Amino acid sequence: MSVRIGQGVDVHPFSVDPGRRLVLGGVEIPGAPGLAGHSDADVVAHALCDALLGAAGLGDLGHHFPDTDPAFAGADSIGLLAEVVRRVVAAGFRPVNADCTVLAETPKLSPHVDAMVSRLAAVLGAPVSVKATRGEGMGAVGRGEGVACLAVVLVEGVPTPAPEGA
Repeated sequence: MSVRIGQGVDVHPFSVDPGRRLVLGGVEIPGAPGLAGHSDADVVAHALCDALLGAAGLGDLGHHFPDTDPAFAGADSIGLLAEVVRRVVAAGFRPVNADCTVLAETPKLSPHVDAMVSRLAAVLGAPVSVKATRGEGMGAVGRGEGVACLAVVLVEGVPTPAPEGA
């Protein structure tokens, strides 16, 4: 059985649209400004998608769901994650576990981490951990200009059945 590791990174600035929702790890964070992006701009789901795709050798999120395609405007990133998992499984792999680190100066994410873990693990079909940290004033994230996420995923190859008569 083979195992492979993938990593993903995503970052989005806060939107100037006051009506934009903030969605992280498939969970809406009430009272916080949303992130700018073509889809719902869920940096956690996007980083996780890229990690999965990388582990399976399937390219990146922009290749599969380009931000130039109007079909993905406002897309639910949890739906995109579910499709990525389907493609990874079709390529002969299954997720073993994932670890995500969200970098955000604001809002406070600790009250929402358990909900993110539950939502992401349900889609992945594997354990997921989510941690949050601050930029401590350094860089764009530290200045509160947006949110970033780093994700690492372990996948294992699914054995294919031997041909009949082998």
